[in-house]
Amino acid sequence: MTPPDPLLPANEAIDRLETEIRAAQRRGEFVDPLIVGIHTGGVWVADALHRALGCSEPLGRLNITFYRDDFHTLGLHPQVSPSDLSVDVDGRDIILVDDVLFTGRTVRAAMNELFDYGRPRRIRLAVLYQRDGGELPICADWAGQRVTLGPDEQIHVDGPAPMTAHRVSSKES
Repeated sequence: MTPPDPLLPANEAIDRLETEIRAAQRRGEFVDPLIVGIHTGGVWVADALHRALGCSEPLGRLNITFYRDDFHTLGLHPQVSPSDLSVDVDGRDIILVDDVLFTGRTVRAAMNELFDYGRPRRIRLAVLYQRDGGELPICADWAGQRVTLGPDEQIHVDGPAPMTAHRVSSKES
């Protein structure tokens, strides 16, 4: 049996993301991007990237609660906060940011919400950790770390400051 991948500290994963995004920017892959974080952990990561990249536009925040495909089974979370996307997205390059990419369902919901605000030119996905086990054909353009976990493991990101990440057994969560 192959031992599980060690998890990079969150700050190192953010540094890797910043390096990859800057390289893509130098290659002209996007212009003046709008950074949008997915509530909650994705906003923490997006905020760190927004500051590191020196973006001029305000940080966008999406709360995808009402866009989830499991909303009918989960119900309304007691602390639903509104999305905050004060900049026009039409024709814009958007860097959508989340903390952990697993099934792809959260990202799908976020893209559905983004299109309710307008039609972006391009959406690129940045995640702190991309783990195995996807259910939809969604993968990150940039990942701080791509990691293989055991069948009963998950990644939990805590923050915002200090931002930390750790493996947990799904039996613990």
